[in-house]
Amino acid sequence: MNIHEYQGKALLKSSGVPVLEGVHCTTVEEALAAYDTLNSKVVAVKSQIHAGGRGKGIIYHPETKDEIMQGGVKIAFSKDEVNTYAKNILGNLLVTIQTGEEGKIVNNLYVEAGCDISHEYYLALLVDREQKSVLVMASTEGGVDIEEVAHNTPEKIHKIVVDPNCGLLGFQKRDLGVSLGLSGKALKSFYNMLGNMYEMFVSKDCAMIEINPLVKTKQDDIIALDSKISFDENAEFRHKDWNDLRDLSEEEDVEIRAKETGLSYVKLDGNIGCLVNGAGLAMATMDVIKLYGGEPANFLDVGGGADEEQVKTAFSIILEDTNVKGILVNIFGGIMRCDIIARGVIGATQSLGLDVPLVVRLAGTNVEDGKAILSASDLNIHTAEDLADGAKKIVALIGGGE
Repeated sequence: MNIHEYQGKALLKSSGVPVLEGVHCTTVEEALAAYDTLNSKVVAVKSQIHAGGRGKGIIYHPETKDEIMQGGVKIAFSKDEVNTYAKNILGNLLVTIQTGEEGKIVNNLYVEAGCDISHEYYLALLVDREQKSVLVMASTEGGVDIEEVAHNTPEKIHKIVVDPNCGLLGFQKRDLGVSLGLSGKALKSFYNMLGNMYEMFVSKDCAMIEINPLVKTKQDDIIALDSKISFDENAEFRHKDWNDLRDLSEEEDVEIRAKETGLSYVKLDGNIGCLVNGAGLAMATMDVIKLYGGEPANFLDVGGGADEEQVKTAFSIILEDTNVKGILVNIFGGIMRCDIIARGVIGATQSLGLDVPLVVRLAGTNVEDGKAILSASDLNIHTAEDLADGAKKIVALIGGGE
């Protein structure tokens, strides 16, 4: 689950991480009032969307697609400039390297006070699943695409692996600060800030905290000038306050509806719909589709206890994607029985008037009953013996592959 920068800044501030004063705005009038409230000669007018690359993005008119302005983060030196930038950003389309060509409509602004910047750094905390730990990454090359730094000058990225049993140790905080060239007051400020950020990462069940840029001021203070935070949704039961942070306008409607019905769905860019039980099997299914030259249109895990009605719902969600040219069902029956899946597939095919190729692979509990149900139907359903066979068949049926 992602949140906006202004929400992340509030969490960081409450956790003892230094941030600049800022005001969340949804109208031009609120942005102008924020300028007066902040009483700063220079302010940043920041578009708020769940995507990176805002500063290098382009603002377009949402209907005509005419370019309005370069950049979704602008520095304003007067109230008139705040007015101009707020009008150009709010309600318009921001396209960044992370949003893709479709972009995102900007409904929120964050007007933030300025500061005297001496240097920009990059800092991130994230879960390292291979190491089963928290990974801390930092670089002196802040304010730019960290991917470029990693590719061109990887030696400029410093990493610390934090043992969750011990937590972030004092020498690790100090050594990381020294590797960034910090000393004196700046090093002490970094040391305290990083400790507070790590405590927040753990207590809030974060999946990632990225600060780009983290800045050193001319007074040697360390300040989080940006905030990109995501949470591990597996811990949602512990955090009832997350509902107040969620911005549904930033999420796909179909993904919201899928979650409400107990399905795990993520839309992708391909043309082969996938209906699978189990996250690992779903990932493997997508991999094998790509192996045989196809492109998955979605990740969809119906879980281990889906009934016929949920299977129908899953099919309807897949078919809402107009790019879908075929569907592969891959079920390994354990708790979920193959005969139930087979009836759900037939019911969905009949009720939705399915007109794209459908390949079904069943294995596990009641697999023979499931296959018999599919065979007895007069519907155009292709069965597969295994995952490889299923992937080959669906790719061939839609005329894809190499």
